[in-house]
Amino acid sequence: MAAGFYISRALALALALVSVGALASIIALSVLYAKEKTKDLEPSPTSPAAATTTADSSFPSPSSSPGPPVPWQQYRLPDTLAPVHYAITLWPRLEPDGRGLFIFTGNSTVRFVCLKDTDLILIHSNRLNFTLLQGHEAQLMALGATAPAIKTTWLELTTDYLVVQLEGRLEAGRSYLLHTEFVGELADDLAGFYRSKYKENGVEKILATTQMQPTDARKAFPCFDEPAMKAVFDLTMIHPLETVALSNSINYDPINVTIEGRNLTMTRFHSTEMMSTYLLAFVVCELGFISSAPGAPIRIWARKQAILEGQGDYALEKTGPILSYFQNYYNQTYPLTKSDQIALPDFSAGAMENWGLITYRESALLYNPAFSSIEDKEYVATVISHELAHMWFGNLVTMRWWNDLWLNEGFATYVSYLGADSAEPTWKLNDLMVVFEIHGVMQEDDVPTSHPLSCEEGEVQKPQQIRHLFDTITYSKGAAVLRMLSDSITEEVFTQGLRTYLEEHKYNSTICTDLWKHLQVAVDEASPGLGLPTSVEDIMNRWVLQMGYPVVTVDTRTGRLSQKHFLIDPEAEMDRPSPFNYEWIVPISWMKTGVKQSPLWLTTKEATNSNMTIGGADWLLVNLRTSGFYRVNYDQENWERLLAQLDTNHQVEIPEINRAQLISDAFNLARSKLVNFTLALRTTKYLVRETEYTPWLTVSNNLNYYFLMFDRSPLYGPMQVSTPVVAIQLACKNGLKACEDLTYNLFNAWMKNPSNNPISPNLRSTVYCNGLAAGGQREWDFAWSMYKNASVASEAEKLLWAMACSKQPWILTRYLEYCLDSERIRKQDASYVINSIAANVVGQPLVWDFVRANWNYLFNDYGNGSISFESLLYSVTRRFASEFEYKELLRFEKVVESNPRFPDFHQALERTRVNIKWVSSHKDQILSWFTEEAKPKPQP
Repeated sequence: MAAGFYISRALALALALVSVGALASIIALSVLYAKEKTKDLEPSPTSPAAATTTADSSFPSPSSSPGPPVPWQQYRLPDTLAPVHYAITLWPRLEPDGRGLFIFTGNSTVRFVCLKDTDLILIHSNRLNFTLLQGHEAQLMALGATAPAIKTTWLELTTDYLVVQLEGRLEAGRSYLLHTEFVGELADDLAGFYRSKYKENGVEKILATTQMQPTDARKAFPCFDEPAMKAVFDLTMIHPLETVALSNSINYDPINVTIEGRNLTMTRFHSTEMMSTYLLAFVVCELGFISSAPGAPIRIWARKQAILEGQGDYALEKTGPILSYFQNYYNQTYPLTKSDQIALPDFSAGAMENWGLITYRESALLYNPAFSSIEDKEYVATVISHELAHMWFGNLVTMRWWNDLWLNEGFATYVSYLGADSAEPTWKLNDLMVVFEIHGVMQEDDVPTSHPLSCEEGEVQKPQQIRHLFDTITYSKGAAVLRMLSDSITEEVFTQGLRTYLEEHKYNSTICTDLWKHLQVAVDEASPGLGLPTSVEDIMNRWVLQMGYPVVTVDTRTGRLSQKHFLIDPEAEMDRPSPFNYEWIVPISWMKTGVKQSPLWLTTKEATNSNMTIGGADWLLVNLRTSGFYRVNYDQENWERLLAQLDTNHQVEIPEINRAQLISDAFNLARSKLVNFTLALRTTKYLVRETEYTPWLTVSNNLNYYFLMFDRSPLYGPMQVSTPVVAIQLACKNGLKACEDLTYNLFNAWMKNPSNNPISPNLRSTVYCNGLAAGGQREWDFAWSMYKNASVASEAEKLLWAMACSKQPWILTRYLEYCLDSERIRKQDASYVINSIAANVVGQPLVWDFVRANWNYLFNDYGNGSISFESLLYSVTRRFASEFEYKELLRFEKVVESNPRFPDFHQALERTRVNIKWVSSHKDQILSWFTEEAKPKPQP
């Protein structure tokens, strides 16, 4: 009866051999929907009221009991049970029910081992409504024995648990089965199992997809939702005939089934490898795909129109070579039998490393050379490389708990540049990493409200605390310190340690000290050539377990070196103690007048090296290739010699990435009052002869702080006149009329012939922004129509950003209102639009008012993953530089702090305080400098 729902006995036995409980799961689904039709589903299956329903209302949830927390009040699972295998069947409805809700029904049987005798089962569940089975939300069975009876069950909302209390005790060493049947909402909240929509040939399409990281697998099915709780998953999906189902592993041939009179498809998937719940993924869709060859394991999925237009071709072209690079780098064959990558119309993150089914925003996977810029292409290559790096580091071997998230994400960020560089060797991506990752995160890590890369597990318990760790410190600083370690012990030794680490711990979970041990073995085998001053763990603990980084000061007159915790506000007080008193073991790479010298280590606060004394016209440069995560300051004489070298022959002696480093260090040392601000500004004067990208990008990023502080003040005029520019973006930003005329004319030429865009893809962001800034409603409405009809995601994103450049307050206010309507602005893009408007000096106060007026709505409707509220606070407040604004921010914090999930205001408050001090101390001098530089210079 292959065409029907009921399966032959032979097939059923085969299924049972593959996965315990799978047959029961599949058969149970046939009656589940019938039960739900007759069961009272009011309130809705995802409402808080429904979640409080218990099997025995006379047994209250003990969460209100006085005394120490009981197990279900704690966010971490007890160490009594360990999952082994899940058999899951899910049926997502891609049409709304009679109440207008999109739902999914499902059932799950989890086999687990009891590690310690217990009479309590805790399993994560969030926003699921359970079918009562013999009066309880779950059924318990034992393998080879009789299971104790269930005493009572209830849902603990605060900690996301289904709690099962037993009449007797589970026995250590025995295996058990816990079966549940449930209904959930297939919401549009971009978290857990959710729905996405798009239009194809004018017809709206709905797809079902997932985003489990970090703690939303529990929204799809009951599970032990912690990264170390690895298990094997057997998944069955029921879905409409016209759709395809995808998951982490390859599928068996789909079969037709009939349920409640509906003709459907049932797709079963091969058992996964041992893996964490947050890496599970499944999609039901009508998307199309391309593959590298018939039967090849690499497929790129996207909207059928995008596939036909060739937007997936670049991703397919580069995935194979990058996978090959990582197989060689890790010395491990790709662990799975296929690699699917899918572009989703609605997706909160940039991409997600689900094992074997990587999910992406469209702009992170798709590329169209007719619309996309070189920057877009670079983004696609590095994101693909980042996610493929995770297939080994993070998926095959996983961090034990989220406090070591940096180990996953920092490593993938670092090697993503290596993998992408192997695929695009002419792009110099290893140098771009310094500007894209290291310079940026240094400006996040130089305040007392930063945090260490790793902390005690107890400091990270709640889902909100876990989500806070997905920040630039985790990704970019993690990458920077691993790059520093690789440079210090050589890449060959570093990769050798990685390989043995992955081999020993594959399919398991680790802590960072496990990696240090393997790297230490590799170092010991390579000694004595490396000359480390102490163990790898001792060195790295300084960089991982304490926040911040040092400034290394070199006095070339005496050879004296010293280190000090670098803070952008040198008077700031540190609330967080450091186990190492904010001292680091610092690798010092350096050169004298263009000649590379033997590296050394700074292991104390101060040291002297006579080889670092110089005289005459010689100069000294420290931190070659910016390989170390620290800033460098020099005596004034050496600074002058370096500036003279930049002015006379910058390309021959000083490497490109170090030219960028000198600019970055000087600007930030000036903000910290360690050098005069005029020194920082003088580093930009040689740029009239600079033709490389990284120094220009660095000066643009650093001058941006000056613009933010003064673009609402009289100082902005002299700054615009005197800032040296040769790039179109900076030229337009500084108000050069020729640039404004050029961009406005190009934009208007497009408006006259919308089907023929004359603007180069590499210039579109700048031209769109400046064309809209110079225009009014007509230009803005044209851009909006082009956005609504855009079929290329990167083009749509450029237009979304550019529409925030308008100088008309009423237009920006209307644009902000659009962000509250997901029919106009997708939820995934709302944060991007709001942040873009806040970057506009006209839009920033509008956003501040908008956020305060709509905070509760944004937090309730967008707070599950659509918006990062820390990022939103940063965007809205980064111009704040007055006492009035500081007090307004404090007042707003008081208003929202009653919400248990409210974001951390400390960084925004600290940044505002620093800005106030800096502007007060420097505005007069900076005005004087820029005014003098703006005066016409006498001709020779």
